[in-house]
Amino acid sequence: MPTPTMQDELLDPKNDFVFKKLFADAPALLAALINAVRSDEPPIEVVEVTNPRIEPEEMNGKFIVLDILAKDQQGHRYNIEMQVRRFDAWSARSTYYLARTLSSQVVSGQDYLALKPVIGIHLLDFDLFDEPGQTNQAQWCFELRDRTNPQTKLGDELQLHIIELSKADRLGLTPGHLAHWIALFEHWQEESTMQTIDYPPVQQALDRLKGLSADAETRRLAFVRERALLDEATAINAATARGKLEGKLEGRLEGKLEGKLEGEALLLQRLLTKRFGPLSLDTSQRLNTATTEQLELWADRILDAPTLDAVFAEH
Repeated sequence: MPTPTMQDELLDPKNDFVFKKLFADAPALLAALINAVRSDEPPIEVVEVTNPRIEPEEMNGKFIVLDILAKDQQGHRYNIEMQVRRFDAWSARSTYYLARTLSSQVVSGQDYLALKPVIGIHLLDFDLFDEPGQTNQAQWCFELRDRTNPQTKLGDELQLHIIELSKADRLGLTPGHLAHWIALFEHWQEESTMQTIDYPPVQQALDRLKGLSADAETRRLAFVRERALLDEATAINAATARGKLEGKLEGRLEGKLEGKLEGEALLLQRLLTKRFGPLSLDTSQRLNTATTEQLELWADRILDAPTLDAVFAEH
């Protein structure tokens, strides 16, 4: 099986399908990632990934996150997610799934002492905290602590780690092995950067990524997942535009619809770049001036078109 070149063939490890394929069947690598995020805690070993399979309905399902659920040698539960989109109910959704993982451990009549801590690790391909005073931090850990005396923790039952990947890469403040993992997620296509990393787990993950990228079916499914995320984002943008347009003057409709088109064009540009490489200025301008119907037609073709020209063919 030929190995793809790093420059233009490797799949994006921030695609949540690729991310799960990369780690769900490699518990040692998953443990290395967890230990890098929780470097102030004793290292753990992953003894089981409880949801290694990716079901077909998950690939095309909207609003589904392909997370990894794991257990360590002490029975602690981990929810590891790669998230590529920001939405209004993000914090509520993340808290809900962590709480559900905690509550699902016991049934009626069982002792609550049987509950094992649940640790969430969410890697974000966007900046979640961008208010003044938040822009110089990219690694966060949330726990149940007292507001006036934060040194007092209620317990270890729930813990959520958040890593804002692009911000962490920009700031360069992330310590230890986590910096190497961030380099993988942000610079996986840059061979010169990846060659400078001498941390074995990241190099092993890069080798696995090359193997996944060389598999035709994995590549096809990665683009299926990208398309599902594109459809989801388009639906969110359309719903948001409709909500904002309600009750507005007719003279403002055009501007709102242009904003929706711009969002769809940007998403399609990202998908085309991942499939065919950097786009020319003419292609970018063509996307920016396209109609909704044209963008939808080109998005339908992207999985099967052998070349970029075939995507835009007039037929």
